[in-house]
Amino acid sequence: MKAIFYRTFGDADVMEYGDLPEPKMGPSSVLVRVAAASVNPLDWKAREGLYDRLMDSIFPVIPGIDFSGVVERVGFGVRGLAPGDEVMGCVPNDEYLSRGTLAELTSAPARCVVRKPSCLNWFEAAALPLVGLSAYQSMKHLAVRRGEVVLVHGAAGGVGSMAVQYALSLGARVIGTAGHHNHDFLRSLGAEPVGYRRGLTESVAALAPGGVDAVLDASGKRTLRTVAPLLKAGGRLASVADPAVRSAGGTYVFAQPISTDIREMVALAEEGTMHAQISAVHPLENAVDGFRESQAGHTRGKIVVAVGCAPPEV
Repeated sequence: MKAIFYRTFGDADVMEYGDLPEPKMGPSSVLVRVAAASVNPLDWKAREGLYDRLMDSIFPVIPGIDFSGVVERVGFGVRGLAPGDEVMGCVPNDEYLSRGTLAELTSAPARCVVRKPSCLNWFEAAALPLVGLSAYQSMKHLAVRRGEVVLVHGAAGGVGSMAVQYALSLGARVIGTAGHHNHDFLRSLGAEPVGYRRGLTESVAALAPGGVDAVLDASGKRTLRTVAPLLKAGGRLASVADPAVRSAGGTYVFAQPISTDIREMVALAEEGTMHAQISAVHPLENAVDGFRESQAGHTRGKIVVAVGCAPPEV
């Protein structure tokens, strides 16, 4: 099968496009012919070896966590899914790195796979799982309630834009930080935008003089020392980007592929509460370009890779 992979840690230049053996499938897994996958910061951070002290890597490593596609085969212990089903989901990489989703075929635990709703195309479905789970679980950890003021740092990115949408659906008022070129985008979502560079503290304080009830850091760019003082007494802080949030009394949220949460996230997408913004679509053979874009930062929404379906016409 065709795949994107790397044989050693390094920058984007270590990534290759070529043939690898098809993945094996366990009794509780499904084999999926991938239609589309997406690029997440976790992918290039893992490629650079930033998680090497935490988990093993079995080279060559195929990156990628999210996918959409069609079920080819199911393990003998799987119920509720069958060959031919259009699905979406994720391949967990919290124990070791090996076979991800940037390949023509991927094997995923059945608990991490759900049927793709007809309202989502292949690209939207592939863009949703990891960022959707991160946003959903973060808001749950923060226990956001109607009438509260929530600050989302990095609000135009994949997780941030999802978190904005979900917090608004809960009845919260949302202030979002982003580059000025993304402020109209945040307004279109319903958030109040502020710049994330000089003057951030003053800008947020002007909009919320009494402080904010909750902060989600979806950026990790030396954010904690800036945004933590903006919290009200008893306010809640969480980050999906910086484990150091714990030292500031917050919670680090690493998305967990819990089947009930995946189904709830998809239901939110079906009702229009959460929509994945797609910034670019690359063919599989050019997926490295998507990695470079992601690593450069300032991406609006998600970068998607067309694997078994044609990229949309520009």
